[in-house]
Amino acid sequence: MVLLAMGHDKSDGKIILDKETNKIIFSPPHDPLLPQKVKAFQKITRKLGGILFMSRFRSASVHLFGGCNASSDSSDGVCDPNGQVFDPKAPGLVHQGLYVCDASLIPCSVSVNPCLTIAAAAEHVCKDLVNNVLKYKTKTCTNYVSKVVDQNPHIETHDTLKSSETSYVSVKETLRGYIGGMPCTATLRIKINLQNSNDFDDWNYSIMRKSLVTLKGKVGGYVVFRAIKKDKLHVIDGEVKMFEVNYRTPYTQYMHYRLLLAATSGSRYVLEGKKIMNPYLFTIFSQKETTTLYVTFKRVSGNFAEDHHVGLNLKGKLKVSMIQLLKTLLSLEGNGKGRFLHLFLLHLLRTYILQIPQGIHKEYTPTDSYNNSYPTSTFHELETGDGCIISCRRWNRGHSRLKFNEEKHPVLLLNGHSTESFCLPTEPNDLIRTLLTEGHEIWLLQPRLHPLNPSNNFTIEDIGRYDIPAVISKICEFHGPSMKVHVVAHCVGGLAIHIAVMGGHVSPTRIASLCCTNSSMFFKLSTLATVKMWLPLVSISMALLGKNKTLTLLDTSKASLRHRLLMYIARWIPRYERCTCNKCEVFSGIFGNTFWHQNLTPKMHHWLNKQSTTKLPMAAIPHLRKIYKSRFIVDSKGNNSYFIHPERMAMSTLYISGGRSLLVTPETTFLANKYVKLHQPGFRHERVVVDGFGHSDLLISEESCKEVFPYIVSHIRLCEEGKDIVMINKEKKDGKEALDWAANPYRGYGGSESCLFSPLLVLFLVAELLVLWWLNLLGPALQLVFNGGMVSNKSTSSGQRCSELVLETTTLIVYETEGLPVRWKRN
Repeated sequence: MVLLAMGHDKSDGKIILDKETNKIIFSPPHDPLLPQKVKAFQKITRKLGGILFMSRFRSASVHLFGGCNASSDSSDGVCDPNGQVFDPKAPGLVHQGLYVCDASLIPCSVSVNPCLTIAAAAEHVCKDLVNNVLKYKTKTCTNYVSKVVDQNPHIETHDTLKSSETSYVSVKETLRGYIGGMPCTATLRIKINLQNSNDFDDWNYSIMRKSLVTLKGKVGGYVVFRAIKKDKLHVIDGEVKMFEVNYRTPYTQYMHYRLLLAATSGSRYVLEGKKIMNPYLFTIFSQKETTTLYVTFKRVSGNFAEDHHVGLNLKGKLKVSMIQLLKTLLSLEGNGKGRFLHLFLLHLLRTYILQIPQGIHKEYTPTDSYNNSYPTSTFHELETGDGCIISCRRWNRGHSRLKFNEEKHPVLLLNGHSTESFCLPTEPNDLIRTLLTEGHEIWLLQPRLHPLNPSNNFTIEDIGRYDIPAVISKICEFHGPSMKVHVVAHCVGGLAIHIAVMGGHVSPTRIASLCCTNSSMFFKLSTLATVKMWLPLVSISMALLGKNKTLTLLDTSKASLRHRLLMYIARWIPRYERCTCNKCEVFSGIFGNTFWHQNLTPKMHHWLNKQSTTKLPMAAIPHLRKIYKSRFIVDSKGNNSYFIHPERMAMSTLYISGGRSLLVTPETTFLANKYVKLHQPGFRHERVVVDGFGHSDLLISEESCKEVFPYIVSHIRLCEEGKDIVMINKEKKDGKEALDWAANPYRGYGGSESCLFSPLLVLFLVAELLVLWWLNLLGPALQLVFNGGMVSNKSTSSGQRCSELVLETTTLIVYETEGLPVRWKRN
């Protein structure tokens, strides 16, 4: 048994270097309690019936202190109270930059385990150390020369000149906002090192060069996020990259922040954010984009028992106010302030005014390897009911049949407008290969909207009335009339399948399940797309196209003068994200951006614009405009022929939207999900909003197989297992849950949604109210329009009579509330 006794000594021990013998002489400290300790050991030994053995010398000395004792002057110690080492040759002075910050400072025993005591002493020293370092860094190097042993004037001059060439700027930035709906404030101090190159001194050269250098710096400061921690979260490691360019988005520049935060409890958090500077409508949004930081706040995994925020992942926005921005510019420090402001203004000029791309989109040299590895399919030509020739492709499940004992329903895929979203030979995985591994047979419809079968005279209604029924009949030829089909539709394909089902062209008994991405029976567009639809751009485009309503995008040399003029105009139409590819510019100019470029691989982008989208059929655009103006599906004449049949939506549905909307807003799927829940409560209805995705990149992004496809596969799998039916309590069938038309949580959420046109709309409404007030004084005739019919009266005092007339002549009034058509029956 080992007996151990701890206690204080007199702290009079000494360590002396004998210069003659070059040996260390150690004089141990005296322990006045040593005899009492020995007696205590002897009593314990006798009580246990043992024999006491003691070392000839003192056995051990643990938790050693001293050696560089802290003192008020050099006569009694080595260091001052702040840990700086005294200079014995200059009484009262210390060696600059030389610190002791461990147990050597403590001159006596503290009896208990001294870990926290040593840490407290080290933290005390570090406070003074950091303050001295910051003071030293803010001075020019000519005001301070390091004390060296060999005072070589040449070395000192070289170091001074080298330090004077290094330019930097220190920026203080305070951001306030909300993360996860909770208030947060970040007070940061950023030090940016500027390059020593003189290339930036030439303004014209800097503007014309292909790319500018990314500015990098270190970040310090703290974050106040009291919803997570009451104390400050200090930045222990932070970095910032200003004006960084992604080769996928050469017109857009980014400012990336990454902060490692530490709490007093030992917990660690990571705050990552970015400012997105995009040349959308020139400089209108420059102030907002350069002062808004989109952040994510995550918990770093670790064994901290006090922390309960495991798996924490919050998102939000932090902003710099205009007053704070002015304070930041006025408080710039460092010898590189002029160069920093020069570079900052230069980047803003190139990004927002000149719109010069920082490099070009990487080109991809196609090979046949990916085509050879893609699953083989069979091609089928179909003749529709109106005599149009369309086509489809069929993938047999092949070897996957052996893995599954039961026959699974085939899946019908419906693409969007003239682009391929399902068959992606350049990607390692797409929805077709994903569904094949699940054991499904795949059918891909190529309607009259597809570049292979372009038509000069068709509408979206023709696809739902003729094309979709034709391919479903073809599927029934293979599997029998009782076979059901899972339908996955995107964009215009989603509009067409709803027209087919709600119009009675396809029986709901033929549909096993329905999944739509960024589409439904509703049609809600982003602000920019809304303006395009309301302006006479569609009628002008149709007039320019002439008789040939199909644009040739790949081989423009064969295009007519009218088509070239239209493509030229399309390149100048504003869009949220620009591209160096002309084909991509034309397509996004006509429709708007359909994907975020950063979500696509270079191979995918090249294949999409150089091989897939070769032609652009435009004949259906007028019908698409009518659908938009109605906010829901209508026939080619603009009449509401489908919403009066909600009983035909007797199927399980899944609606998926991109959280960072570009073209179709998430409100489209929100209203559709509420609509089917209200009218078909007996089926399972789900809705998903996937953050970070726009429109078609839900299906063609390199992350789609991880972020989007699992929802589609899970929905189809549940329907295959017979879990598409929901048991409804009769007493709660018409309860509040079914009628809960709450506000869409994703309303206005996304990258391209802006309030640019809101002030104009407000001014327009105010002007309209003034005009109506003026007309009311004159007593003019007012007109009320219901469902295409018009009822007039000559005086405003006869409004009641007018209402009675409308009720007598109209059996069904359809109006819009929150985008939802509501039916009112005559009393």
